[in-house]
Parts: sequence; structure tokens; C-alpha cells
Amino acid sequence: MSSARYPEATTADAGAHSAARALVRSLERAHALHAGRAADPGVARALARLSDWQSRRLAATYADLASEPRYRDAIAFFQSDLYGPQDFSRRDADLSRVVPAMTRLLPERVVETVARAMELSALSHELDAAMLAHLPSGDGAFGVDDYCRALRRTGREGDRRRQVALIVDVGEALDRYVKKPLIRSALTMMRKPARLAGLDELQTFLERGFSAFHRMGGAAEFLATIRERESALLDAIFAGADSPFSEPPRAEPAPPA
Repeated sequence: MSSARYPEATTADAGAHSAARALVRSLERAHALHAGRAADPGVARALARLSDWQSRRLAATYADLASEPRYRDAIAFFQSDLYGPQDFSRRDADLSRVVPAMTRLLPERVVETVARAMELSALSHELDAAMLAHLPSGDGAFGVDDYCRALRRTGREGDRRRQVALIVDVGEALDRYVKKPLIRSALTMMRKPARLAGLDELQTFLERGFSAFHRMGGAAEFLATIRERESALLDAIFAGADSPFSEPPRAEPAPPA
């Protein structure tokens, strides 16, 4: 994917172009990760195994929040749409097609939020790829102690803390935007044009995020809980703990065809 180019910005639009460039950089990082996964089925399987394990860890860590209707959709959105085992290449390709239009049509702060969401997604998957060298190879099972040692051996503590900060930043921004009726209405009006333009994956991603945070009716407590728990886990792991949380529950077997 080639970088988008922008004309010399005036003072008024420099911020929007800066946000768009940040978004393009994150999409380029994501594109490289998607290409690497597609080129090596073994790596793809290992990454899917790790992502699934981490998704189950998140589900266990936040089971109390997920049990409350107010927070259930927001937990699912973070697990599936910002960080999860599925293939995000279609969504990211959709987004790369509309960066210039976003710069023209959306407020700078909205473009910044999308850029941070894509940075979170790219950073999370980069960190996963870096961990593979320190986990049992192939399809071998691993546990909490293996995971914690691999995380320490990979290093990048600063990036791990950046990951948590981005989760909170994106959540706080979504919480602000869902309170703005004009932005919610514009998103609804985009549904048919997005489908006609083949941007279904991107549209549904945006709608799920807005719907989840709108239903919460205020995300301050939710985001504070995420920051506190994830920061405490990182503190423990980088201090040398090998079992700061319980083994995630096993994945439910797929139903017979």
C-alpha cells in the first residue's frame, strides 16, 4: 500500500493532514503484518493461537464487566474489533481507500481517533509477532507462565504500556463522540453509500464501536477499570511474576457441522 500524499497544509487544516498521515503510517504497519501472515501459514496459525489465548485471557479478566448489560458490548468490541484473532485485512484495506475523504469530511479529532485505533491494532499485532520466538513453536500449548516469560523476553515494556494508553484514549474519544447527535446521524447516513462502495467491513466496525459506547451511557468507570487492571498485570509480569492471573478457560469446541 503506498502512502497517501497531501498538499501543503494551511494553519487551519494542518492538524487534519497530520492526523491523516498518522493514520496512513498505522495502516502501512498493518498492511505489512497482513502480508507476512498471508505469506507464511505456519506464522498465521501461531498468531491465531496466541490471539485466541489472549482473547480468552481478556474474557476472564473482565468477566465481571461482561456480565453487566451496560458493559457487555464494549468488552466485545475491544476483544473482537480492536484486538482479536480474526483477519482485519479487509477492514484496513477499506480504510486505506477513504483516508483522503476522511480528511476532507470529518473533524480532525475524529480522524485522530481512527488513527489511534489503527495504531492500537497494528501495535498489538506487532507485539504478538515478536512474542512468537519465545513461545512453544508450532501448535504446542502454552500456559500463563510461558506467556509471562515470553512477554518479558520480548521486552518492549514501553510499547506494552503504550498499548494500554491507546485503549483508554480510543475509549475516551468514542465516549465523547457518541454524545454528539450529528456524528451519530452522519454514521447512520453513511450505511447505504458504504455498502454501495464496498466498504461494509469498515462501516460495521464503526457502527459497532459507536453502538457499544452509546449503550454504556458513560465510559469513565469502564476505562478506569481497564487501565488499572492491565497496568497492574504489566507491573507484576515485568517484576518477575509468572502467574499474576489464572489460566484462561479453554475454548469451547466448535459445534458439529
